Amino acid sequence: MSVESKALPAIPAKRYFTIGEVSELCGVKAYVLRYWEQEFTQLKPMKRRGNRRYYQHHEVLLIRRIRDLLYEQGFTISGARNQLTEAHARAGAALAERVALPPEEGLAADEELAESAVGPATGSSAATAAIASTKGRSASAASRAALPQGASPPLASATTLTPGELRAELLAIRALLVG
Repeated sequence: MSVESKALPAIPAKRYFTIGEVSELCGVKAYVLRYWEQEFTQLKPMKRRGNRRYYQHHEVLLIRRIRDLLYEQGFTISGARNQLTEAHARAGAALAERVALPPEEGLAADEELAESAVGPATGSSAATAAIASTKGRSASAASRAALPQGASPPLASATTLTPGELRAELLAIRALLVG
């Protein structure tokens, strides 16, 4: 199977993408996307009426990564699956090292969330707290309200948060990811 190596189009700033849109954005046929859902557990598009699939931005990025591993780097399906698993483990370890939660906290849910992280953390909890104090809301609610639609909330710097504050931030992020 020959795959064109032309540049992929930019991903528009939308919340959800249909399978046809993702197919065009990633240069992969729709039936291949449906197959990859079975092979890669990380790929779980939301399904609505009539089993219509709706992909989010992070899933489009994941599909592009899978496409690169399979078509450009020459990995097999199982090799690509292993590469993604290792990348998630490295990202989780890097985040855990950065956060350095005390072991007595026993935050299994937060560790699970940390393992799913894929990028570096940015932001400032002081700025988030300032927004919250001016609007009478929690810091998490204020930071979510200040974000553009579809944007991810920034994780506050680990050096400025207590373990309790960090747990609250992680739970707020988890709620955004799950909800």
